[in-house]
Amino acid sequence: MSNFPFLSVLTVAPLVGALVVALLPRRRPELAKQVAFGWSLLVLVLSVIMWITFQTDGDRFQFRESYPWIPNWGVNFTFAADGIALVMLMLIAVLVPLVILASWHDAESSRRSVPVYFALLLVLECTMIGVFAAADVFLFYVFFEVMLVPMYFLIGSYGGHQRQYAAVKFFLYSLVGGLFMLAAVIGLWVVGGKTFDWQALSQVDISTGTERWLFLGFFLAFAIKAPFFPFHTWLPDAGGAAPAGAAALLVGVLDKVGTFGILRYCLPLFPEASKWFAPWALALGLIGIIYAALLAVGQNDLKRLVSYTSIAHFGFIGVGIFAFTTQAGTGAVLYMLNHGLATGLLFLVVGMLIARRGSALISDFGGAGKLVPLLAGVLFFAGLASLALPGTAPFVSEFLVLVGTFTTNKPAAVIATLGIILAAAYVLWMVQRTTQGTLNPALEEVEGMRRDLSLREKVVVAPLIALIVLLGFYPKPVTDVINPAVRATMQDVGKTDPAPEVGSVQEAAK
Repeated sequence: MSNFPFLSVLTVAPLVGALVVALLPRRRPELAKQVAFGWSLLVLVLSVIMWITFQTDGDRFQFRESYPWIPNWGVNFTFAADGIALVMLMLIAVLVPLVILASWHDAESSRRSVPVYFALLLVLECTMIGVFAAADVFLFYVFFEVMLVPMYFLIGSYGGHQRQYAAVKFFLYSLVGGLFMLAAVIGLWVVGGKTFDWQALSQVDISTGTERWLFLGFFLAFAIKAPFFPFHTWLPDAGGAAPAGAAALLVGVLDKVGTFGILRYCLPLFPEASKWFAPWALALGLIGIIYAALLAVGQNDLKRLVSYTSIAHFGFIGVGIFAFTTQAGTGAVLYMLNHGLATGLLFLVVGMLIARRGSALISDFGGAGKLVPLLAGVLFFAGLASLALPGTAPFVSEFLVLVGTFTTNKPAAVIATLGIILAAAYVLWMVQRTTQGTLNPALEEVEGMRRDLSLREKVVVAPLIALIVLLGFYPKPVTDVINPAVRATMQDVGKTDPAPEVGSVQEAAK
């Protein structure tokens, strides 16, 4: 199976599925849903097989494929996956089928084409897989930009209030970031010997000034995509307007392209510039943790609140990346996975609440747990996971980030720890105002609020809860995959863990 073209098949399969679903007659919405769900399960099965086939003690990049595309420019369809990319690919494969199930009635409520909605989700899956699997810088850039298109239409055509404004803002922010990257990609091609191959470019010696400018071009694009402060303002609008399923993919996967890009491109290709810019990047991460958490506390819109929590979490990931230790780096990558699971679950559950109430305003709830106790319980669990309660997966990643950062930058670790306190404030206050306390009399008049979790919704939330608990107590299978890639990235930057070591990544994870 090691010779099977996993990455190219995984990239193309959702696109083929999208074409099949889009061509189905509009009068057959149930068939479109079933085909889309079945196709996403096929991608999940292939991803699981690839995960099993991956050798943690093997080459850094595995499943490598390369096919000619534009020979005159040195562009190829080159795919390869290290441990970091593999974890992100598994996250996509797990989330997309669950999002499709959770979105079973979203398109119908918008009164637009159901087949097109689910086709767009599969196109989005194709582009997300492609951006993480690409080992050619130009191919990565293409997927990076094309990924905007399906999300733009998901927000603009199927979103809620102010969906057009949010979609355009999302597209423009990302497009501006892409223009910075395009300039840097062209510059890298010129100084790199007219090649876009990642492995070849990682061996190129670039002058200090040029390296800093190229780093800045890539970093700005990734900082906007993540997003880091002060490039974050598009996310609350997009997350608040997008359908719950699309929002779960937006904050669960698409945002990770930014932090993944920093790890895959900024650090290995521009190591000296990465170290030179590190204090500034750490400062942006720390500001984002505190600033976004304070804004989250004051939100009255559930989806905007969750969006602001994501900005705060991305601050932790940024701190972990630029601490330049294997513990913090592994914690940052693990945080990318765990944030996708926990915040994805939180967005989906919030979407279920909003669908029942017909409103996203927290003030329109109050005591909802008395009517939908199971749904309220899942919301409470998702909130606890989001604030990184011990025993949940995000705690492990947050712990690794803070411990790894403390060994090299104690003030940064102390400031970041304040974000934990603020996270408890905004999460517990949200839960208290929506599901606890005195029952809001208006809820009794809403028919939807008398329906607790259906069987379909239980199938959606159960796997995410199980993964969050499992990785909270036993993250070793994932850290074993991540750690070699993170260690290699730190070596690319020329950084080694300080001695004496606080402990191995595996011991800290336990």
